[in-house]
Amino acid sequence: MNVFDTDVIQLSKVERANACNSVIKKLMKKECTLEFSRDRKSMSVYCSPVISSGAASGSKMFVKGAPESVIERCNYVRVGSTKLPLTPSARERIMSKIRDWGTGMDTLRCLALATRDVPPKLEDMQLDDSNKFINYETNLTFVGCVGMLDPPRKEVTTSIEMCKKAGIKVMMITGDNKGTAVAICRKIGIFSDSEDITDKAYTGREFDDLPLEKQRDACRSARCFARVEPAHKSKIVEYLQSFNEITAMTGDGVNDAPALKKAEIGIAMGSGTAVAKSAAEMVLSDDNFSTIVSAVEEGRAIYNNMKQFIRYLISSNVGEVVCIFLTAILGLPEALIPVQLLWVNLVTDGLPATALGFNPPDLDIMDKQPRNPREPLISGWLFFRYLAIGVYVGLATVGAATWWFLYDEDGPQVTFYQLRHFMKCTPDNALFEGIDCEVFESRYPTTMALSVLVTVEMFNALNSLSENQSLLRMPPWLNIWLLGAIVMSMALHFLILYVKPMPLIFQVTPLNCCQWAVVMKISLPVILLDEGLKYISRHHLDGLLKTVEQSWNGTTPMKVSRSQEQSVRKRYPQHSDNNISK
Repeated sequence: MNVFDTDVIQLSKVERANACNSVIKKLMKKECTLEFSRDRKSMSVYCSPVISSGAASGSKMFVKGAPESVIERCNYVRVGSTKLPLTPSARERIMSKIRDWGTGMDTLRCLALATRDVPPKLEDMQLDDSNKFINYETNLTFVGCVGMLDPPRKEVTTSIEMCKKAGIKVMMITGDNKGTAVAICRKIGIFSDSEDITDKAYTGREFDDLPLEKQRDACRSARCFARVEPAHKSKIVEYLQSFNEITAMTGDGVNDAPALKKAEIGIAMGSGTAVAKSAAEMVLSDDNFSTIVSAVEEGRAIYNNMKQFIRYLISSNVGEVVCIFLTAILGLPEALIPVQLLWVNLVTDGLPATALGFNPPDLDIMDKQPRNPREPLISGWLFFRYLAIGVYVGLATVGAATWWFLYDEDGPQVTFYQLRHFMKCTPDNALFEGIDCEVFESRYPTTMALSVLVTVEMFNALNSLSENQSLLRMPPWLNIWLLGAIVMSMALHFLILYVKPMPLIFQVTPLNCCQWAVVMKISLPVILLDEGLKYISRHHLDGLLKTVEQSWNGTTPMKVSRSQEQSVRKRYPQHSDNNISK
């Protein structure tokens, strides 16, 4: 159809597509714009002829908006250059075709186009009152419908599947019509292809028609809200929060600011308004939903790495405390002297602890349910694990020093009883006959203890690569920084053992190959111990401990109190009782 008889033969495809618009711009000039509003779901421009004919009928209004809203105000339809009455059957056929476009394979976003051929005079229109715009956009002539293909990004489907595994419920809140919204939800995986959407998808109007209690229940069961207004977003956030849910809301407009502010995590689009960005806690510079999922994964990884950092330091320090107390309780010679403890804490332990911040995410990090915000950083089971590893570190350190006294070929090979009573060693004491009492002040046992402490803590750093994953599934080379830190720490330890005058300063002495073999034999079992604890945690205790810890910490889901319901009623009185007239 070429209403203006434009010569399109000489035009390119792009010029031909814009020819109609170009011709109209030459014939008519825009006088004003009636901006879009969510209540009428349309916008329009008022145009008058460039060459005035003196007739008011020369002016036109061009309207575009949501099909169901615009077609409802159409009384005529343009067929070619003829204007015909729009009958109910024709109206239904048009709407049926639009629904097919919106719910079909392509899932087109549809805009209805219409004109008002005899609009009121411009001076008679109150353009400062947007509530009256709908009165001017009546008695319209339907011109056609435009279907725009706006496919979701390819990675969105994968991201939503990751959210489901991670225990994150994704809800679509959109201004599109319900059919298009549901079709998009099926395409990106919010709904399955054959899933019944009863009580799972609502329009804003359907949501408002529900009683207050059912509105709350709808927010918990629904995953799609279509044709909504900004106020609905705030209501949905508040209802979800009444169920003790943690909410994240996305938005880009000025009207979205209240919902972004109310949600625990407000997420503004990078292309959004400054008001939305200032109300949000996070801004997506690329406007990509998948970035949110990546941020969740990164946040969980950072939290896990923080726990592993604490785990490493707690278990190491518990080991040192156990070592000191055990030697005092058993009456054994001092296994570690203060300068050695300072060296281990300030230098040797610092490098691996820092490198733990570069741990990769656990393999199952996005398969776990969200953490309760009131959950303690270190739960009872984790504390037991830290304590068990720490006790082993302490026992291994004391055991290494004791081994030298009892079994080393170069040692005195005294009995354990003699070792416990070393303070009574004198040349006149028959219990220590043939034993040089100065041997109890030898540097070898403290060197053995220090070497075991350093080595076992390096193995413990490898254990801290993951909270629950075995080293067989997450090998150490996944964190090259940790391996580098371990090599550097061991190099520093060899420095104080073999480079003069460091042995004199730290009261240590070089060890031979046999002694280093014993150090490794005593240190390696810490890996087996932690692997066993990880196995128990993965296969037997996750569900049980979650229940026990929730009861212990009081983190069971909260019930909604009547005061919360009254708060909602006060905030949204217009929706508190939809049957008040009855």
